[in-house]
Amino acid sequence: MSTAETRTPSELARAAADAIAELSGVERHDIALTLGSGWGKAAGLIGETVAEVPADRVPGFRQSAVVGHPGTLTSIRIPNGKHALVIGSRTHLYEGHGVRAVVHGVRAAAAAGCETMVLTNGAGGLKPGMVAGEPMLISDHLNLTAVSPVEGANFVDLTDLYAERLRAIVREVSPGIEEGVYTQLPGPHYETPAEIGYLQTIGGHAVGMSTALEAIAAREAGMAVLGLSLITNLAAGIQETPLNHAEVIEAGRQAEARLGALLGEVVGRL
Repeated sequence: MSTAETRTPSELARAAADAIAELSGVERHDIALTLGSGWGKAAGLIGETVAEVPADRVPGFRQSAVVGHPGTLTSIRIPNGKHALVIGSRTHLYEGHGVRAVVHGVRAAAAAGCETMVLTNGAGGLKPGMVAGEPMLISDHLNLTAVSPVEGANFVDLTDLYAERLRAIVREVSPGIEEGVYTQLPGPHYETPAEIGYLQTIGGHAVGMSTALEAIAAREAGMAVLGLSLITNLAAGIQETPLNHAEVIEAGRQAEARLGALLGEVVGRL
C-alpha cells in the first residue's frame, strides 16, 4: 500500500474522503467549512452533529498545532437536508509541512463531494476604525506567501475567487458587514509597522497566516469559495499595544456566539 509520502495529492485526498465517509457514516458531503480562530462555535449552530472524527485518523490530516483549533473533522446535518463537513484541523504554512499539507483539507473536502468551501480565520485589521471582534467578508485576497498550491501548467482563473453570489447571501444575513481584501503572509511572526504600511498601500484590509492558499486550491478543485475574517486586533503600527496570540484567542472567545449565529444562518441558505 502507498504511503502519504508517495501518493499524489489527488490520491491522498481520495483516501481521506473514503475514510471520512467510513468513519462518519455519511457517504457524501455538500459544504465544507474550515473554522479559524473565533469561529469554532459555529459548528454547533449549523445543524445536528452526526459524527466527530479525530483528524489524525484520516489520511493526510494531523492534530492542529495551533491553540484554538480543535483537531477534529465533524459531519453535520443541516436543516435544509445537506451535510456539512467542518474541518477543525488546519495546517498552516509556517508549520513546515509544505503547501500540499496546507491545502489537503480543501482537496479532501472536494473529493468528499463538497461543492462549496467556507474559509474563516482570525486576522489583524489594516483599516483605522476597524473594531476588534467584528467580522469582515473577504472580497478578494493578496497572496504574499510566494508559493501556490497549483502544480504544473494549470492556469487557474481567480477572477471571481470569493464568489459574489455567496457574498450576497452574507450581506442579506448581515447588512452593513465590513468587506475587504485579505492578505496572507507566511508567519508565524507578526508583521512590522513598516510591513503593515506597505500592505495598506497595496490594497490590503486585513492580514493573517491562512486562507489564501486554501482558496486557490478550492477554486482549482471546482468549488465555490466564501471567506470570512474575524478582526481579532488592529495590526502593528495601528494598535498601540504589542501583538500577542493570547489576544487573538480572547477576541475569538468573546465573539464566538455572535459569529456562530451569523455563519449558521448563512450556511442554512447555501
